[in-house]
Amino acid sequence: MPVTLESPVISPANTAPNAKSIQVTERALKKVRTAMAKEAVSPEEGGLRLGVQGGGCSGLSYNIRFDTKPRERDRVYDFEGVRVFVDPKSFIYLHGMILDYEETLMKQGFNFVNPNSSKSCGCGSSFSA
Repeated sequence: MPVTLESPVISPANTAPNAKSIQVTERALKKVRTAMAKEAVSPEEGGLRLGVQGGGCSGLSYNIRFDTKPRERDRVYDFEGVRVFVDPKSFIYLHGMILDYEETLMKQGFNFVNPNSSKSCGCGSSFSA
């Protein structure tokens, strides 16, 4: 079932059209920029690390944090000055994903819209592929 996002989706500047990559909405970028400034993470050197790790109620869970620099084998994406790092193992599960930010009365936080997820649990941070 297609997902409709209220915030426009931004493709990375350094990828060809139709290339397998990740995307980020304008709303998520705004939140990341604010958090990076608050945490004193340099946009020139550091960035947002997206990953997947074993665990969670559905088998895999999303991992999101700031990092001071990319690792040697990371895929590095640039979204209007915000760098996103994805390690090769996580990319297997994250390619095609859209990172959104949701702020409602019931929920506030990042939302992973992942076409590779076959099932997820109610918490939104755990899935199986």
